[in-house]
Amino acid sequence: MIQQQDEALTLFENSLAGFLDKTASPERIAAWNQNKQVDRDAWLAAGEFGMLGVLVPEAYGGLGVDFRYERVIMEAFAERGLEGWGVPVHNMIAAPYLIEHGTDEQKTRWLPKVVSGESILAIAMTEPGAGSDLQGMRTRAVRDGDEWVINGSKVFISNGQMADLVLLCAKTDMGDGKDKISIFLVEGDRPGFKRGKNLDKMGRDAQDTSELFFEDVRLPYSNVLGGEPGRGFAQLMELLPQERLGIAVMGLGMLERALKLTVEYTKERQAFGQSLIDFQNTAFSLADVKTEVTIGKAFLDHCTALLLKGQLDAATASMAKLWITEREVDGINKCLQFFGGYGWMNEYPIAQLYKDARIDTIHGGTSEIMRLLIARSL
Repeated sequence: MIQQQDEALTLFENSLAGFLDKTASPERIAAWNQNKQVDRDAWLAAGEFGMLGVLVPEAYGGLGVDFRYERVIMEAFAERGLEGWGVPVHNMIAAPYLIEHGTDEQKTRWLPKVVSGESILAIAMTEPGAGSDLQGMRTRAVRDGDEWVINGSKVFISNGQMADLVLLCAKTDMGDGKDKISIFLVEGDRPGFKRGKNLDKMGRDAQDTSELFFEDVRLPYSNVLGGEPGRGFAQLMELLPQERLGIAVMGLGMLERALKLTVEYTKERQAFGQSLIDFQNTAFSLADVKTEVTIGKAFLDHCTALLLKGQLDAATASMAKLWITEREVDGINKCLQFFGGYGWMNEYPIAQLYKDARIDTIHGGTSEIMRLLIARSL
């Protein structure tokens, strides 16, 4: 439970549990994993319940709450093996760009649909030749009268198959010979916008992840986020700490679930006349994981408090993502070992957790980039 809890948050947490028990049963999660995406009716049901766009102000149909509610959602997802449902991308990563930087017209047009689930969001930064190095992107938007003409491609885009609105990062010529990044709002049915196949990944099976292609895509000038080009890099830097904190939240939730599953299994599994957990090696290893989970929760509480006060800086958010996701991957690996051959079987949740966890040290900025950002604060 989050340290900064109140009655309204507790009520939301309890009602969310009931909604997910009904809407995301283990059988349905298995079907989503098999189909490589979550049914649209589940998105619409989530919108009707009030799980989508919780950060969106009430004036646009949202709850108008804070990051603690996003944390409750991500922790509930991790507890149920819902890592593949791209709600955190929609809610916690993409929507804040519209909330914080959209024009009044952009907010009025899109945010109510973000809340209802009618418009699923994706944000497109990564390219085949530019991942963590945002300045290396080659997708370009050229102004042509009252329109923008966009050409380029993106890869590894979560919600890419289903997105109704893509927040696209592209280079723009500012007229002084210098390129700057801008973020454009690209509707899913724009001529020239094409989606590649749903990419075959190692984990997060239910998460539709795609290549996106832009061939002479024409947008109204007003489709640049905030109404003014060249501000994209600053917009990204402002909101990336929250994204990285969110990845840490999900990662710690997954590690906690792995620990719970492993404790239960090692108490039941017998070897050499005693339970596995009665062996000192088992108990000590799991004690280390429990310690890391406990420390991680305390650090997340600290970072959440800073975020709510507008004081979470890039270095501190990077520390959270680095430390927690590295512990997540290592800890789930330790937990799987105690399942022996059964840990290698896909029917066991620990195997899915092992696969799902691996991306967390990569997306949202690799561990190496996190270390670089932390080192700059020394």
